[in-house]
Amino acid sequence: MAAETEALQELITRARVVLWDFDGPICRLFAGHAAAKVADDLVDWLEGQGLRGLLSEAERRSLDPHIVLRAVDRRHPGSDLVDELEERLTQEELRATSSAMPTPYADPLIRTWTAVGSRLAITTNNSPRVVRTYLAGRGLTACFSPHIYGRTQELSHLKPDPHCLNRALNAMGSAPSAALMIGDTPSDLFAANEAGVPFLGYARNDHKEKLLRDAGATAVVASLEPVLNLLRAQA
Repeated sequence: MAAETEALQELITRARVVLWDFDGPICRLFAGHAAAKVADDLVDWLEGQGLRGLLSEAERRSLDPHIVLRAVDRRHPGSDLVDELEERLTQEELRATSSAMPTPYADPLIRTWTAVGSRLAITTNNSPRVVRTYLAGRGLTACFSPHIYGRTQELSHLKPDPHCLNRALNAMGSAPSAALMIGDTPSDLFAANEAGVPFLGYARNDHKEKLLRDAGATAVVASLEPVLNLLRAQA
């Protein structure tokens, strides 16, 4: 435990810029608006357009709306169909913000990191409109603005591609080694590795921790509380 605490403290101490994934480390976006239902609705809409054949059986059964969106983009990149599907997903994400559940200790951690002079950005596969709506509702916009880097029309840039991390680093004039990425999925880890950014995994349950560990994450916390406590201790 002492070694883990020391490693965590080193990550925190070195970080001048903190890149946050959104859905997971900051909130559970679909806590009251199930992502699986959103994925089903996107599949149903495609089938209603006579486009059932665009998806494989596994993609049609996916519980992740991003899998559906990416599958269509791979087959019709840059098309009006992809634009329509992406907008439908954005609208569902916007609806989800009203019932999103804040991640325990995320709000005070964000405010404390800002107070001690670190700069924060959000690097996410969710729509930046959704992120701004949620942050405004929590009074957190000033902690991140203008550094919110989310899904664009270029869906090939979604994580695990490091595009949104590189945008944040370039805009903030930060070396990758002076930054820290907080994420909860292997795709966050892979994007951070590709960008050369140290990574801290957040795993709210054993399953998520196993996925991160199996992907190669070495620093993983089950709660943001120890991060907050260490940051306050060194402030």
